[in-house]
Amino acid sequence: MRQWTDSDALAEEVFEHCGGRVRLALPLGLGKPVEIVDALIRAATRAPARHLSIFTALTLELPETDNEVAKRFLGPAMSRLFGDYRAPAYAGMMRDGTLPDNVEVSEFFLQAGNWVGVAAAQQSYIAANYTHARDVLMSKNPNVLVQLLARDGDRLSLGGNTDISADLFAFRRDGRADFIAIAQVHPDMPLLLAGQGEIDAGEFAHELVPDTQGALFSAPRRIVGPQAHAIGLHVARLISDGGTLQIGIGAQGDAVGHALILRHEGRVGVIQRDCPFAVQEPPGGAFAQGLYGVTEMLTEGMLRLFEAGIVRREAMGAAIHAGFFVESNDFYARLRGLSARDRDRIGMMPVSFTNALYGDEAAKRAARVAARFVNATMQVSLLGDAMSDTLENGQVVSGIGGQFNFVEQAFALEGARSILTLPAVRESGGQTVSNIRWDVATVSVPRHMRDIVVTEYGIADLRGRSDAECIAAMLAIADSRFQGELHDKAKAAGKLPDDHRIPDAHRRNFPQKVQDWLLPHRADLPDFPFGSEFTEIEEVLLPALERLRAFGGTWRGKAHLLRAALTGAPHPREAEALARMEWAQGGGVSALALRGALRLTAEEVWHRVT
Repeated sequence: MRQWTDSDALAEEVFEHCGGRVRLALPLGLGKPVEIVDALIRAATRAPARHLSIFTALTLELPETDNEVAKRFLGPAMSRLFGDYRAPAYAGMMRDGTLPDNVEVSEFFLQAGNWVGVAAAQQSYIAANYTHARDVLMSKNPNVLVQLLARDGDRLSLGGNTDISADLFAFRRDGRADFIAIAQVHPDMPLLLAGQGEIDAGEFAHELVPDTQGALFSAPRRIVGPQAHAIGLHVARLISDGGTLQIGIGAQGDAVGHALILRHEGRVGVIQRDCPFAVQEPPGGAFAQGLYGVTEMLTEGMLRLFEAGIVRREAMGAAIHAGFFVESNDFYARLRGLSARDRDRIGMMPVSFTNALYGDEAAKRAARVAARFVNATMQVSLLGDAMSDTLENGQVVSGIGGQFNFVEQAFALEGARSILTLPAVRESGGQTVSNIRWDVATVSVPRHMRDIVVTEYGIADLRGRSDAECIAAMLAIADSRFQGELHDKAKAAGKLPDDHRIPDAHRRNFPQKVQDWLLPHRADLPDFPFGSEFTEIEEVLLPALERLRAFGGTWRGKAHLLRAALTGAPHPREAEALARMEWAQGGGVSALALRGALRLTAEEVWHRVT
């Protein structure tokens, strides 16, 4: 492996080797060596006769905004949250239209919400299940692979990305692929050697050893509100001791992980008994046998369950099999700090292993008993179609990723279930909107694969049920402010009997009912169950910023904020919060809007500061 300190010289060598045409396999998320990628882009820009095509996913960008309030919030926190991380140069070029004509970038999964309205990203997006992305890449005949690695002495690991890379190296060893591989080691990348995590240095032709390199991307944790906590508590009922678990990233994944820890510690029973909604499933007890984790993404929630001794059932040589990770700096540090024995219980594998049953199928079936695959969605129709990744106008929010892979597994494995979670309502343009719809604009999971859907109001078991039964079950977990309209549409379409009525037990589905249920247990249901990178006053501001985002987009919403600012009772920490935003005095319209948002959150008992 030839070592380089000059990334531009290395890029020139690569283009020379490839005859001026580089077809780059670039890992998803954390595995991108930005210094190498940027040098290849510079080399292509210097010589327009060259061509660089990049196939990747999940390009991680820092938050940027033109919104004055968001800028004031993020500004002082940026270095603390993200260090000196920087995104690959092609991201900014795609946004401002300066990507050279001889450089192409295609992604099969997008950082959620970041690329809506960006034509270059939307037009080059490739729709593919995670397990099929490798085959799409192979069809492009990649001749270069670059990857950010971890090192300990003379041992190397693929770090946060075995997802596709492990298969590509195997294909090359079998003669099915032909590419040169280039490494860059990051000192903070966790070294996970088990499974297919370890890689021999001989697999790489070159290594860039830069004088300096940016930080790993760190994803700040998000607030877990009452909706997410309620959903997590419902999902916790559905997980079988001795079974198999997959959970997703973000607030909802954290809520599920936290609820399972409460269950294991014997603290969930009293909360479940107080549940005012008609949920029939028993609360469940401690995990005497433990769980086995098989997940494309190793998440904060999954790691916490591992640390708590809940995910401990070993199958096929590991307690967890995962394909990649992108989390917080604290997450990376905890992975690095695991004992050698515990690190060896986390097997990093390609997604062809985690997301599919093909290959060693008998062993996988024996391992993945009582599997529960828990994933978030955006909207679900009364007939069970799920909309998870694309808006009505075709704009891609994220991508299907591995969600459909795990839904397929749930139907292929005996005793397995797919659990899709979503809040029953959301705030949009200053109005409350139902996420349970008569129909959905785009379909990520079709109705013939409907299984279990969970909202804050309960659990709808849809598998094997008739359309009328499915509609009735979905109405039972919809927000009661929208049940009447949905009920009428189903009847008008001839999909419900004329005499059908929504039972009284399901006509009390209101947000206040959720808060009344959970508020007495607030001490066990914190906003950040797994900790936070934000300061205490920033945590006070975050719910207000959510209110500002929800109401600030319409004149009706802005009027609501103004009314609260002028007539509402001050937030107990209003002066401190405004000082953090450098609005101790005055501040104009934006400061007034934030003041209104703070006073709205102060009216909510859930966020009340005592």
